[in-house]
Amino acid sequence: MVEIEKEIKKDEKIVENFLKSKNNLWMIVSIILAVALILSLAMQSDGVGGMSESKAGAKLVDYLNSKVGSGVEFKNATSLGSLYEIIVSYQNQNIPVYISKDGKYFIQGITEITSSSASSSSTANAGTQTPTNVPKTDKPKVEAFVFSYCPYGLQFEKALLPAYNLLKTKADINIVAIGAMHGEYEKIESLRQMCIQKTYGKDKLWAYLDQFMGNTAIGNCRGDAACLTPLLNPIFTNLSINSATITSCMAKDAEALYNADGARAAELGISGSPTFVINGVQVQVGRTPDAIKTAICSAFTTSPAECNQTLSTSSMAAGFGYTAGATSATQCGV
Repeated sequence: MVEIEKEIKKDEKIVENFLKSKNNLWMIVSIILAVALILSLAMQSDGVGGMSESKAGAKLVDYLNSKVGSGVEFKNATSLGSLYEIIVSYQNQNIPVYISKDGKYFIQGITEITSSSASSSSTANAGTQTPTNVPKTDKPKVEAFVFSYCPYGLQFEKALLPAYNLLKTKADINIVAIGAMHGEYEKIESLRQMCIQKTYGKDKLWAYLDQFMGNTAIGNCRGDAACLTPLLNPIFTNLSINSATITSCMAKDAEALYNADGARAAELGISGSPTFVINGVQVQVGRTPDAIKTAICSAFTTSPAECNQTLSTSSMAAGFGYTAGATSATQCGV
């Protein structure tokens, strides 16, 4: 009991120091994730075992608001096997927090908070180099493994999009679906994206992703058809995508494509979103367009002229919408 209290006080001090530089949303997100870890300790110290979704959500939101002042709102809770996914909203951003049903919190790849002096520039420059064991080829094979609704996968895809547009004729750049962690609606979205690519090609898929990822209202729907359809139809119209054709593909052809992507992920032992792979080797890279471009370009036998162009060194926030954020190593996955 004494040791737990010491850990809580130590982590709370980190949060208090970090709150002094909370001008960026990504910092608040990091605080929320860190505080969720504190909450798990508090729950254990209170002797709390299993709890209902609503109780876990209510206790989490109350605790977060006690740390960031106010503004954190409960959106919903979903049972995911041995976990609860609690969606909280802060500054118009939905943030998923995963809590085990026995009161033990876990999130894969949480970024360590060290002090209030941490800066977005130092974070953004982390992990931008491709490992030396990535083989060089004339046309690198690039794979971004994601859950279609994972906020960190979306963050990575937003950074990958400019690199795709720059290098699409030089490298083989692909999105690979690794499953459906957040619910059946995540699989449905992956099937939709696969059918757009199968029917119209990669350029059309990326044009769709650009509008899909940028729409915060789509994220708030969480796959509800009545909410989602009126938002997707204008995208289809703008991009000249035939909705009936995509629906037919999803019913007939997409399952095989989905299973093939799952087999590829299993082959490489990948379960976290995002995971970046170049020529069969996992690569740690900053989630900025230029960092991703640099990683891809270092895998060419002879770099094309496009590699001399500088892309943005800024990162977008995790989740839906094109708001500024900071790169990190956080993943969805357990």
